[in-house]
Amino acid sequence: MTSNEFDLAACLERVRARDESAAKALVEHLYPLVAKLVQAHLPRNDDPRDLVQEVFLKVFTRLDQFRGSVPFEHWVSRVAVSTSIDALRAQKRRPVYRWSDLTEEEQAAMNNMSTDANLSSERDTLAWQVLEKLLASLAPAERLVIQLMDLEQKTIAEVSAVTGWSSGVVRIRAFRARQKLKALYHKLGDAPV
Repeated sequence: MTSNEFDLAACLERVRARDESAAKALVEHLYPLVAKLVQAHLPRNDDPRDLVQEVFLKVFTRLDQFRGSVPFEHWVSRVAVSTSIDALRAQKRRPVYRWSDLTEEEQAAMNNMSTDANLSSERDTLAWQVLEKLLASLAPAERLVIQLMDLEQKTIAEVSAVTGWSSGVVRIRAFRARQKLKALYHKLGDAPV
């Protein structure tokens, strides 16, 4: 189906009636527009696929908000642009670091962390710099629980007293924060396992 033959109004009615084939046709029709807009708002290195998927998720979940006062493509464009800007803001608040973002000295320090138990003070400092970058990628509550439990060696009871969280919440947040930190480390790309 070419875009000249695409009956948007009929497709939208079928999508609202939960017709999966109509939803697929709508995505195929809008994909070039959405991908172009998302790519225009992201840094060159970033893969737009996840964000394009998020835009379509928002389009389908907010379809009842489309009133028809503007062309549907314009409405979708606004959703795509606002979603992209929100993603950039979130990325700025919690940057994601890649192995290539690290200096050669930081890479060497991270490589030697697993092999050399007695780190030199210079390598130790560089490893801490990498850790600080990774911690900056976590949400504030996740950073806090890692800081208190793992860096300051506080007990669950002490963390609970400081934060006001129950001991169960402290355990869960610590577990999830450590998992995210581990995933961020592995997302560095060429990082040694």
